[in-house]
Amino acid sequence: MKKKTVYLLLVILLALTPIAYLALVYDSLPQQVALHYGTDMKPDRYGDKEELWLVTILLAAVSVVVYGLLTNIQRFDPKRKTSGGSTTFNKLAFGLVVFMAALNFVIIASSRGDIDLQRVMFPLMGLMFAFIGNYMNHIKPNYFAGIRLPWTLNSDENWRRTHQLAGKLWFAGGVLIAIAGLVLSSSLAFPFFIGSLVIMVLIPVIYSYRLFKQQV
Repeated sequence: MKKKTVYLLLVILLALTPIAYLALVYDSLPQQVALHYGTDMKPDRYGDKEELWLVTILLAAVSVVVYGLLTNIQRFDPKRKTSGGSTTFNKLAFGLVVFMAALNFVIIASSRGDIDLQRVMFPLMGLMFAFIGNYMNHIKPNYFAGIRLPWTLNSDENWRRTHQLAGKLWFAGGVLIAIAGLVLSSSLAFPFFIGSLVIMVLIPVIYSYRLFKQQV
C-alpha cells in the first residue's frame, strides 16, 4: 500500500473519531445543546442535540477536504505545477486535520458540560497559529496558502522574506494567545486574541509592501 494512501486512511480515521465519540456519549447529552458561539465563545444559539450530528460531520468533512486540497495543491495551482508534492504542505494538512478533530471533541465535550469552551478555545487556536507559524517559512510560492499578495506572488525573494518574518510572528503570537487564553478572563482573552491577530497579519503585509517599493 502506498504511503500516501496510508496517510489518507489515517486522516479519514482521525476525522471520524469525533463522530464515534458523539455516538458513544449521545445518550448522556442534554436535549438542548449549544450549536453556535459568539466572539466571546459564549453560546448564542441552542438547538436539539440531533443537530450536533450535522456540526460534527461537517467539521470532519471539511478537514478531509482541506487535507486533500493541501496535499494535492500542485495539481491545480499554476505556481506549484512543476514542483511536485511538498512535505511542508503535507505536514500542515495533517496538523489542520488534528486541529479540526480536537475542535470537534471540544464542542461535544462542552455540550456535555465536561469542559468550559471559553477556557479551551483560545489556547487551541493559539497552538494552531503557532503550528502554522512553525512551517510558514517553508511554504513555497503558491496561489492557495500563505501571504498571497500581488508583490509576494510576483517575487520569490519578497515571498521568502515576508514568510520568514510572518513565521516568527505567527509562532510567537500563537504561543502568547495560548497562554493568554489560560490566564486571562474571557472578556480580556478575546480582545487580546483580536489584537494579536491584527498584528500577526498586518506587520507582514506592511513589510512585504515596503520590500516591493524598495525594489521598484
